[in-house]
Amino acid sequence: MSESDPIVLATHLQNSEGFHTPSARVYTSYDPANPPSHPGENWTRFVCISDTHSRTFSVPSGDVLLHSGDLSRLGREDEIRVTIEWLHSLDHGVKIIIAGNHDLPLHEEWYEDSYYGFHDKKESSTMIRSLVDSDANRDRGLIYLQDELYTFSTKEGGREWSVYGSPWQPYFGGWAFNYLPEEASDRVSAIPEVDILLTHGPPHNVLDKTFTNINAGCPALLAHLSNMRGPPLLHAFGHIHEARGALRHPWLQVEEGQISSNAECTPPLGMRETIMVNAANQPLGRQAIRPGPGGQRIPCGGPGFQPIIVDLLDSAMRP
Repeated sequence: MSESDPIVLATHLQNSEGFHTPSARVYTSYDPANPPSHPGENWTRFVCISDTHSRTFSVPSGDVLLHSGDLSRLGREDEIRVTIEWLHSLDHGVKIIIAGNHDLPLHEEWYEDSYYGFHDKKESSTMIRSLVDSDANRDRGLIYLQDELYTFSTKEGGREWSVYGSPWQPYFGGWAFNYLPEEASDRVSAIPEVDILLTHGPPHNVLDKTFTNINAGCPALLAHLSNMRGPPLLHAFGHIHEARGALRHPWLQVEEGQISSNAECTPPLGMRETIMVNAANQPLGRQAIRPGPGGQRIPCGGPGFQPIIVDLLDSAMRP
């Protein structure tokens, strides 16, 4: 088995699924009672979740928790409180979170004019923002990013990681944090070159296919990442629940000054690539129903929609 082959039988855990690269180990399915062991002090474990919608479930331990938005059902105060209290209960030393289109009051300007389409009574955007973004949260390692860059280390003297968080996605049903096609380039151009990128919506044609067979990701986001000299090591998103999964996305050098992307190609060692993770936890589509008699619905964070584990080597570098 080569390092890029799917993991059929890991040496430390049976029945796990995912893939290895020279600088990453990715697990999309595993026994939640016996998750893959941490690979060691020279690695950082990122646990990726998204689209939890105020539901709580078991999350494997790790160094960093990444939540790619839709913290709530509709952004109400009681829903946000449930999620924040749950996140505080988890043992990850650093927790980075962003909003999504369901976290309505966090898009303050939009919510002022549009709340009546979703809420009978207007919520306080100021209160909701204070629940997710406060000095008290930051003191406890819970960091909310809204079009912001943040750097952190998980251990004294360890690797400093850079992360950028953006809650936006292409226009979707009149919800929060939408942009129109003509606004897309300006919106995504603000994203800098970082180690870890969190967006709510996916890039176009990358883990973005809906159950209606539409690739709903953002073409401008894909183009922006393609043109980066040093694209992210890890890009975590959600939004398209039924496309949950992970893959290696190579950025292929065509000629000097030109870069293209090709998600179907397995890159040779040393070629620039990004680990792409659609971390949606709320089941949707055919995968949301258990096979067999009865057709029971899979719970949030259940089989096929577990948190995705990404172990990155601390020495991994962007080009």
